[in-house]
Amino acid sequence: MPGASGARPVRDMNGARRAAQRFADGWGRGLRVGEVMQFSNGFYAVLLDPSGEGATEVLVDPASGAVQLEHGPAMMWNTSYGMMPDRQQQAAPAVSAERAQVVADRWLKQNRAGLKAADPVAFPGYYTFHTLRGDQVVGMMSVNAYNGAVWYHTWHGTFLRMQEPRHS
Repeated sequence: MPGASGARPVRDMNGARRAAQRFADGWGRGLRVGEVMQFSNGFYAVLLDPSGEGATEVLVDPASGAVQLEHGPAMMWNTSYGMMPDRQQQAAPAVSAERAQVVADRWLKQNRAGLKAADPVAFPGYYTFHTLRGDQVVGMMSVNAYNGAVWYHTWHGTFLRMQEPRHS
């Protein structure tokens, strides 16, 4: 699993995108940065595989510029890029994207009243959702594609802004 120590602080979305791309380049698999989000506790980025599908998620520390796999699902559930790749059975996921949406919305209704899940982004072994209050992003959560377990992303802090992927 590659890592990237920061060369300098990251102060904006473009700096976070560059840092995440350096990390992605370390995989040597043609990954590229998709969306980048800024939260009060740091930056988050989606890494996409060459076909444009979700590969994994990373965090960029604004103070140091260091990049790491995101805590939780990206480390523990990701069957291709996580800490223990391919540990899941190679069978198709038991939980579809549609079912994961239902699971996410039910969990939010019970645990974060007033929030709903946006459309899922599929990663190997799990789905990640933006959580919304009305049409405003307020956080994130993931649903395991094999067993339907939920992991709410408590580490981000307050959502500040988002930059969609650049298309070349």
